Amino acid sequence: MVFIQDGYLKTDAPQLDNATRSRQSAFQSMNALSAMPNEYGLLTDLYQLTMSACYVGESLHQKPASFELFTRRLPEGFGYLIAMGLEQGLAYLQHLSFSAEQILQLQKTQIFSDAPDSFWALLENFRFEGDVWAVPEGTAIFANEPMLRIEAPLWQAQIAETYLLNTLNYQTLVATRAARIRQVAGPDARLYEFGTRRAFSPQGALWAARAAIAGGLDATSNVLAAFKLGRKPVGTMAHALVMAISALEGSEDDGFEAFHRYFPGAPLLIDTYDTVAAAKRLADKVKSGMVLNGVRIDSGDLAEGSKAVRSQLPDIPIFASGDLDEYAVEQLRAQNACIDGYGLGTKLVTGSPVNGVYKLVDIDGTPVMKESSGKFTYPGRKQIFRQYQDEKVIGDRLALTIEGSISGEIPLLQRVMRSGERLSAPESLDVIAARTAAAVQSLPESVRRLQLPEPLPVEISHGLAQLTEHTRQKKAPNVPASDVPTSTNVKATKTGG
Repeated sequence: MVFIQDGYLKTDAPQLDNATRSRQSAFQSMNALSAMPNEYGLLTDLYQLTMSACYVGESLHQKPASFELFTRRLPEGFGYLIAMGLEQGLAYLQHLSFSAEQILQLQKTQIFSDAPDSFWALLENFRFEGDVWAVPEGTAIFANEPMLRIEAPLWQAQIAETYLLNTLNYQTLVATRAARIRQVAGPDARLYEFGTRRAFSPQGALWAARAAIAGGLDATSNVLAAFKLGRKPVGTMAHALVMAISALEGSEDDGFEAFHRYFPGAPLLIDTYDTVAAAKRLADKVKSGMVLNGVRIDSGDLAEGSKAVRSQLPDIPIFASGDLDEYAVEQLRAQNACIDGYGLGTKLVTGSPVNGVYKLVDIDGTPVMKESSGKFTYPGRKQIFRQYQDEKVIGDRLALTIEGSISGEIPLLQRVMRSGERLSAPESLDVIAARTAAAVQSLPESVRRLQLPEPLPVEISHGLAQLTEHTRQKKAPNVPASDVPTSTNVKATKTGG
């Protein structure tokens, strides 16, 4: 009998035939590189564990610590970011644990041979016990503004760094690009996420689909992602079907007819051979009663091609794809392209990364800061206070949490987890997408625009400026005060950890 135990294929039969042995090997190989929630403890960088062991040895591990996740500068050409990925971050913290088998694996490496024995006991009984403050997903943020803050025992907050950066950095990138594409495409265009084949991993593809919809797109072609998100997957057809049926049955039209035989009304990909000729033939079929819900073009001059297709199929939606991004969509609209929807793939799910970092800002009540060249960080636990005028954002103030708000300001960071327990249920994608749309709409046009966006004014509060100078002078009394940044719009000369 073959059965599953501990996530692996097992058998109680003394002998396995070759086919069964091959299936078992394939299953184990696949499972070995698919991270399960009960493996989250090991889904981290080694130094998170070695530093935690060091904290234990120095009796520092239970000291209360605060880490903030933020980006020192925005990606080139971006005027804002849309925070995303919090939901997966909270789920990670809830499931984070270490099994006896995983602890044994760590011990067998002999990397931890000199680590204190009490470190293993901590891992064995691990449960995240901290508080989490975060901006809601779909919130617009800017350089040096924390998307998230962890307040927890030092070693627990340290271990969480790698996974939190992974999910928030990537989903924030995709959500921001989706928001920018929606911004230039307009509210009526149909926008579909087609990026699975270009995403950085199968897991990344699922996160990209989620972030894209939360950022403003309508649907995804990723079937698993769509089902997990409670959505209906979308798609058309590929050139392969047209070429295969044309080669074996006679013509491009045979491919169209075959596809419609099983998927009546489905959009058709019409640029395999001659886009305009295909549109003309389909126009004759539509006049004869054929139901056609759309056509897609994926190559060539999309602006001129779409106009030619529209002249033949005036009432049929036209979709375009082919390495498109927000700049391409903006250009197509400027050329009055006859395009009703876009398929977004490679450039949506890849591109310049969000270089978010996760930095210690307070340890046991003592504010700390990083002073490396180009990697300066502000000390202390912080809050973002946003100012509005006539429903438009006019500026932010980065302040210490103890300072409180000024009249007319709204604090953005909210407590979402207390002592390791979530304080509210997950939000729906529709709620997050609505927040994203409202956030982008509330920004000044100068900040939203794609070409040479201006940074939003972000003021450093008097209290934060004083604490920064005090902390800096305490650590480096001979360094001139003029070297301390006074605005979050100061551009870092180097990014990274």
